[in-house]
Amino acid sequence: MTATTPTPIPSAQQLERLPQRAERDVTPGLAADLGQPVVMGVVAAGRLLGMGRTKAYRLARTGQFPCRVLRIGGRYAVPIHEVRALLGYRDGERRGHETKG
Repeated sequence: MTATTPTPIPSAQQLERLPQRAERDVTPGLAADLGQPVVMGVVAAGRLLGMGRTKAYRLARTGQFPCRVLRIGGRYAVPIHEVRALLGYRDGERRGHETKG
């Protein structure tokens, strides 16, 4: 049996940088006007929401994942803005936290 390396869980700082991160090429799964990712894998979304791989897939398959799950070909994808909303982020800032300025 081969050991697998677990997928690292993104930190809060990495999650906050998602909307600002621009990609060089526009590819499927990226907003054409901004070059930003618009979906993430169900495992990554599940990790951000505090669940493991098996539970994330089970909830996606049964329609009980806490936010909308898209079926693209043979894979599941979750809109990033919906994961961010569940975690309390809105318009680039976190709810309940005022920005200094």
